[in-house]
Amino acid sequence: MNYKKNGNIAVFTLDNPPVNVTNPSTHKQFHHHLQDFLADDAIKVGIWTAAGTRAFCAGDDIKTPRVPRTHAEIVERYLGNRSEDESLEYPGWELQVMQMQRYKPIIAAINGPVLGQGFMYLTRLTDIRIATPNATFGLPEIKYAMPGAGGMLKLGLEVPHAVAMWLALTGEPLDAESAQKHGLINEIVPQEALMERAYQIAGLIARHPSLSIRTEMEAYYQSMDMTRDQAVAFSAHLARLQRVAFHTRAPLGADKDD
Repeated sequence: MNYKKNGNIAVFTLDNPPVNVTNPSTHKQFHHHLQDFLADDAIKVGIWTAAGTRAFCAGDDIKTPRVPRTHAEIVERYLGNRSEDESLEYPGWELQVMQMQRYKPIIAAINGPVLGQGFMYLTRLTDIRIATPNATFGLPEIKYAMPGAGGMLKLGLEVPHAVAMWLALTGEPLDAESAQKHGLINEIVPQEALMERAYQIAGLIARHPSLSIRTEMEAYYQSMDMTRDQAVAFSAHLARLQRVAFHTRAPLGADKDD
């Protein structure tokens, strides 16, 4: 996983040919890059893409050896935190990535199939999604007796119920046109225009004050598990805090554009 910063935009690039599978090392790298991304106040928005055109992410590498562990050790790894000096294995840093709290937007620039763990990261870690015509989206885990991704992702909030059930129960993917039709992605763009369009969208977001972006993100995601009245009260409270901060610091010479 490569990570670079370009002004106030950061780019994550999954680069593990030939089909950009993920593995314990990739998960750890992604986790650490995301931590840097979220902690850097100069960065307002991220783009996640992948090298090559064959696949955006074919999911976890099922050939990665699983270290023999006792049941107690496996439970400890599932429930415990990761440490820098521990061995890279499953379960591992992928759990830490999935559990990260994130109020900074990431745009997905999808160039090819995105399956399994890649699909899970896509729905958990990205907010606006554009894709090339050869993109497909799927959860093949059920074929390998590894079910549960649909529930973990609250997939019914991403796509209509029948579509979520199709993905979770058949293990068959959606093509790009179907994904756009059902609201899983925003746009389909030619391969040669993918990153240019991603940067255009990132620029539309990055022109806004950082605190406003944070406020909008937190209000949106937190309100999903609230009643309507709670959502209104919470969002209004965040908006008032943001306005107070913005207008209080302005006379002190702060840049009103940030």
